Amino acid sequence: MSHSTTALEPRTINTPDLQLRPLTEADEPAVAEALLDAGILRWAAGRSVTEAATGDRARIWLAPRLSCWDSGAAVFAIAGPGHGTLLGSLGIREVNRLPDQAVVTYWVTPAARGRGLAARALDTAARWAFTPVADGGLGLHRITLDHAVRNVGSCRVATRAGFLLEGTMRDFYVDTDGIRHDSHLHARLASDGPAA
Repeated sequence: MSHSTTALEPRTINTPDLQLRPLTEADEPAVAEALLDAGILRWAAGRSVTEAATGDRARIWLAPRLSCWDSGAAVFAIAGPGHGTLLGSLGIREVNRLPDQAVVTYWVTPAARGRGLAARALDTAARWAFTPVADGGLGLHRITLDHAVRNVGSCRVATRAGFLLEGTMRDFYVDTDGIRHDSHLHARLASDGPAA
């Protein structure tokens, strides 16, 4: 999950309208429900999950994410304020594989879409990741993400969260059917300032 050799201290980040918290085993039923969504399976689940039996998918997806903080990746459940129910997931991985950089991934459940939750969660996570280590953040300078060009919703999320489009990577993403798709590369720098 991560190229960093430094364990991260699990943390919960609260804002007035959302909570980012570490995933727990209790999230497995909500993850199982989320993995019934064709969009999450196609764009965000990964082959080990999509090729597994439906009843095993949540366990397979969740297992490495429960211990990821120890290996230097931060994976959060996206939840509403106060209730903690999983509405999505956001991961910051490959922390410092390249100096002061990381890669972010995200998805939200169908019920949570259309409210700007994913963009707010992405902005919140980026702000935390850009915060200096001495102040409890990751001290990063650059965070990237990519998505298949056909995944228009993910592009909107990235743009709303202040991740600028840097280019197109040809035939970069291979979907669950083995079809290759061009992908957009987005990035946000600590020096870019807050998202609009």
